[in-house]
Amino acid sequence: MGFLNGLFNDKGRDKKTTENKTDWIDLSSQDQLKEIVENSYDRMQIIFKHSTSCGISSMVLRSFKASFNLEPDKAQLYYLDLRRYRDISNEIANKFQVAHESPQVLVIRNGDVVEHDSHSDINRLQFNQFI
Repeated sequence: MGFLNGLFNDKGRDKKTTENKTDWIDLSSQDQLKEIVENSYDRMQIIFKHSTSCGISSMVLRSFKASFNLEPDKAQLYYLDLRRYRDISNEIANKFQVAHESPQVLVIRNGDVVEHDSHSDINRLQFNQFI
């Protein structure tokens, strides 16, 4: 079962290294959605919607963190904890006309969602094309 422990267990991982690759902004208020839209005219805005009770969502988040390589001046990253802020997720679906999924990433440029994906497809997104 060592293989499964590696997938679902953070023990032995260098969390500091993983955490430093991504500069997250906690998305915890619906008011922030207005800021995200406004800021999307200057640089890409990315929202990662994560279900903290889902193993698949955790694996995708871990993979996303490990592979994300844009500089902070190219994109702002928002992290939405779906268990705590489901109302914000509902507002995102309403505002951007994108059906809720989890895990899910939305890429926002010039006030609109230009790309979104969920589950393992998240790690196939090519963010450079939206800079």
